[in-house]
Amino acid sequence: MGSDLSQKYIPPMAILIILILIHSTPATAASLDDRTAYEVLQDYNFPVGLLPEGVKGYDLNIITGEFSVYFDYTCSFEHNHFHLKYNPTIKGSISNGKIFGLNGVYEKRFLLWMEIDQIVRNGDDIVFSVGALSSAFPVTDFGMSPQCGGGGVGKLRTNPFVSLYRGS
Repeated sequence: MGSDLSQKYIPPMAILIILILIHSTPATAASLDDRTAYEVLQDYNFPVGLLPEGVKGYDLNIITGEFSVYFDYTCSFEHNHFHLKYNPTIKGSISNGKIFGLNGVYEKRFLLWMEIDQIVRNGDDIVFSVGALSSAFPVTDFGMSPQCGGGGVGKLRTNPFVSLYRGS
C-alpha cells in the first residue's frame, strides 16, 4: 500500500510551479492587450522609431513571434541617410533583437524600392537586410517615431498612379 501512495504524491514544489504558471499566463496575455506596438518593440530590444506614428493596431503571437501591424495608409518618409516605406499592413516574426520574414517594409536604394527581409539590432546599430545587401544605421536615428503626412521627422510621399480606394 505504501507504493500506491508514493505514486500519487505530487511534491509541493511541483504544485507551486504549476500554480505560478497557471496564474502568470493570463496576466501576460492581458498586459499585452494594454501595450502599444511601440512598447512591444522595446520589449524585443528595438527602438520605437522603427515604426512610424499612426499604428492602428497589431497582432502578436507571443509563442511564435509572428506579428502583423496595421496602418490606415501607405507611409513613406526620409530621415538622415535612409528612405523607408511601410504598406498599410506589415507582417513578419520577431525575437530579441531580430525581425525576420518581413513583408511590407521597403528601403529606397539606387532609385528603386527594395523590400527589407530582416532587421537586426547589432549593438548600437540597426541593420536592414535586402537580400544579400545590408545597410547599418545608428540606433539613435530611431529614437522617435517619424510622422507621415508632414511635420516632424517624416514626409509623406504619395504615388498619383495608385488609388487609395478600398472596395468593400
